[in-house]
Amino acid sequence: MTHTMLKGSNIPLEATAVRAVLRWTPGSEVPDVDASALLLGPDGRVRSDEDFIFYNQPRHPSGLVRHLPKKRLAGGLTDTVEVELAALEPSVDRVVLAASADGGAFGLVPDLCVVLYDAGPGPATDPATGGSEPIATFDVRPETGDETALICGELYRRGDGWKFRALGQGYATGLVGLATEFGISVDEGDAAEGDPESRPQPQLRREAQQGQQGQPQPEPWPQPEPTRSPDAATQPVQPGYGYPPPAAHPAEPTQPVQPAYGYPQHAAYGYPNQPQPGPAVPDPATGHQHGFGPTALPPQGPQFQKNR
Repeated sequence: MTHTMLKGSNIPLEATAVRAVLRWTPGSEVPDVDASALLLGPDGRVRSDEDFIFYNQPRHPSGLVRHLPKKRLAGGLTDTVEVELAALEPSVDRVVLAASADGGAFGLVPDLCVVLYDAGPGPATDPATGGSEPIATFDVRPETGDETALICGELYRRGDGWKFRALGQGYATGLVGLATEFGISVDEGDAAEGDPESRPQPQLRREAQQGQQGQPQPEPWPQPEPTRSPDAATQPVQPGYGYPPPAAHPAEPTQPVQPAYGYPQHAAYGYPNQPQPGPAVPDPATGHQHGFGPTALPPQGPQFQKNR
């Protein structure tokens, strides 16, 4: 027998495992819808980020809660979560069944409902879902139409068994607000609207911190080369402190200046020209010898000669 649920109503569950199927009618202006589940402790919060099961983390480490791929049926699209209730750890007090809309609010999603099936051993009598006859159905109606996340219902412990409660509680902050409400650490730095591969993803902080060790460091950002003025090559290179300046190029040897033709060579200042030794020449008038020998005097001009 299938129970038609109203908001706030609950029913006991005899099934040891359930399959919660979220169903809606798609369209060109209809946002995409995703199902998710959160495993909560007695304090109403997740024990760790691994307790959030959704499209980017489709399987709990225990394997007892799973997110299944979407299916297209004749009457619409479905997104499914399976929970093995009987095998869950005693520290799990509730399992929240949630939905999030991507690309718009739930006011644009028609025919949204949750169908609960018995996923335990038994014959499959519903060809549309591959499950047994539905245990319950709940038509989810957003209160304002601006909600982008909804808690459709919850599975909770009651004594030694489990019960299902229909809720329909909405959030205008989307999947991020829904996750943080229950203690999930969400990294939304790379979230891009409309891209299912880059939607907000919770990152396990302990794993992220451990993963930083041993990871290769990024290459340093290349620094631009210093600019030089066009005439920089012509500037003299200054030596470093404590180093002698570079040796100058040796000067080209200078050639002695030859005197002009017909002019005697001038002696350096303070040094008269020394006559070259040579043979004495006798003066026919006086008989004295004149010449440039070692004892000969140079010829004198008329102003230095006595009148005879």
